[in-house]
Amino acid sequence: MASLVDELVSVLREEEKLYLALEECADEKTQILVRADVPALERLTVIEQTRSDELLALSNKQIQILNDIKNVLGRSEEKLTVTSLIGYLASQPQVQERLTTARDNLIQAAKRVQNKNQQNIILLHHAIEMTEFDLTLFKSMRQAPETANYDKNAYNTGTLLGGSGFDAKQ
Repeated sequence: MASLVDELVSVLREEEKLYLALEECADEKTQILVRADVPALERLTVIEQTRSDELLALSNKQIQILNDIKNVLGRSEEKLTVTSLIGYLASQPQVQERLTTARDNLIQAAKRVQNKNQQNIILLHHAIEMTEFDLTLFKSMRQAPETANYDKNAYNTGTLLGGSGFDAKQ
């Protein structure tokens, strides 16, 4: 069982390293969004996807190790988590401490990545709003204003001025 716990601690540390790499990507993404550098954003997205795939593989490995530990402990009917395993290791304080530290570091790294991703989501929403504003502005610049022409009942006729630039003859 000690080797399984050591392997679990190793997997948790590898997950933490990947989260730290994702945190660096999130920092870089913030700068890319501010610069509005779409090609750089595309390249970074590929890197993030690769790291996320690696993280998913490690997560699956963590689940498998926890299932193996659950079988060794003879607790097949309940779900075993890292936190509950820490509780089971009360008689082994050194192992419990290593596992607790690895879990806490992983949770902190994941929270930092989550916070940075939330900030990037806000930046993206602002960028989309600005793009929509620009599009609306450009559309309105191409439309001609209505004339102040009225019919015999004093209703606006709604005719538009010509939008073709100059009306001068040569």
